[in-house]
Amino acid sequence: MVQVKRLISPDDLRARCAALGIDLPIDEAVEPGGPLAQQLTVTDGSAGTRTIGNRWAVLPMEGWDGTVDGLPTDLVRRRWERFGASGAKLIWGGEAVAVVPEGRANPHQLVMSAASAPAIGELRHSLVDAHRQAHGMTDDLLVGLQLTHSGRWSRPDGQPAPRTAWTHPELDRRVGADAAAVLGDDELDALADRYVDAAVLAADVGFDFVDVKHCHGYLLHELLAARDRPGPYGGSLDHRLALVTRVCEQLRARRPDLAVGVRLSIYDTVPFAPGPDGRGRPVLEPRGWQPFGGDGSGLAPDLTEAHAVVARLRELGIGMVCVTAGSPYTNPHLQRPAYFPPSDGYAPPNDPLVDVAAMIRAAAELAHEHPDVAIVGSGYSYLQDFAGHVGQAVVRRGDAAAVGLGRMALSYPTLPADLLAGRPVDRRAVCRTFSDCTTAPRHGLISGC
Repeated sequence: MVQVKRLISPDDLRARCAALGIDLPIDEAVEPGGPLAQQLTVTDGSAGTRTIGNRWAVLPMEGWDGTVDGLPTDLVRRRWERFGASGAKLIWGGEAVAVVPEGRANPHQLVMSAASAPAIGELRHSLVDAHRQAHGMTDDLLVGLQLTHSGRWSRPDGQPAPRTAWTHPELDRRVGADAAAVLGDDELDALADRYVDAAVLAADVGFDFVDVKHCHGYLLHELLAARDRPGPYGGSLDHRLALVTRVCEQLRARRPDLAVGVRLSIYDTVPFAPGPDGRGRPVLEPRGWQPFGGDGSGLAPDLTEAHAVVARLRELGIGMVCVTAGSPYTNPHLQRPAYFPPSDGYAPPNDPLVDVAAMIRAAAELAHEHPDVAIVGSGYSYLQDFAGHVGQAVVRRGDAAAVGLGRMALSYPTLPADLLAGRPVDRRAVCRTFSDCTTAPRHGLISGC
């Protein structure tokens, strides 16, 4: 493998992609007034049409640094202010906020409640104020809040406290779950109401939209693979989408002015684990179970159901879908390509550029098939100095409506502002995918870069 930081020019990146047999669109130069600087119009079924000022998005990034009561700290405020100063006009969710305390992935995750809503609203205010100070106009800034339940990966008190959608020998083993951890239909009914309550609170404190999170192995993503679950939340795709359907229908009635988006893992594989050489390798699966978005082999994508999900979300009035893949707990190379793995991960099973190209290609397929849904791409941080070159080419071709930055937004939040202004990339600030933003909190340290 060749580290991206060793590649000096777009031609070097093209040559590396050719050697790998992958196709990445790569522009020669990033144009300050080019495709990434153009406005984006999105239409929500009840909230109407909004114009976003450019094609850059900041993706949800947690620091595991809230209080044990689910409130923001100065570190959280600093991160949000940096997101606001980034120059991106779409803030996709800020960070994952649990809708109930027991649904937190760690004891310091934010929780949306009547008690915490004013403080979380102040986060939004600080972000918007930072954007105003750095870039002036905020009328074309769209700020959302990502709502989540961590499902089988819940650790509200630091120890695994899994609540699952179905049983799975390997995944249950990893978190100590059993059949008793499976949420009942009545519990899911009640949880849908909690999502709605949290979304209403988000609207009350000024957020433009909420992201009903369906990705990365968390509960609503897990429901998408609940083919063998009996009852109203399993089996058919309509049943597997019953919770988000219920949330949208209730929310449209209670707060029609609040837009809704979904961050969606559009494909997945079986879990991976380190092999003898430290590189990731698939864990053998029991016969009969397949992840959502898989082709039946457990190792390759099939977007048939992803297309059906996006179409159904559009029927629910959702006009924005942010795409990602897999789960950082089971196959981090899919959605978080990195040359250096986190401490609890594995060395990449192939050149990470292969996984970047796969995600961009899958997003493009969805974008062209569903032109009335704004597809926000991800996976660009691994491209490092060339995130703008590839992102601009992607948007130019209509392969995505916007380019999302996650890890890069921690190390170099103002990359969008620099590129939009025609300034050179600050190579000292570029994310080199050392994975310390994950390794640190895994060991109880403050996350960041």
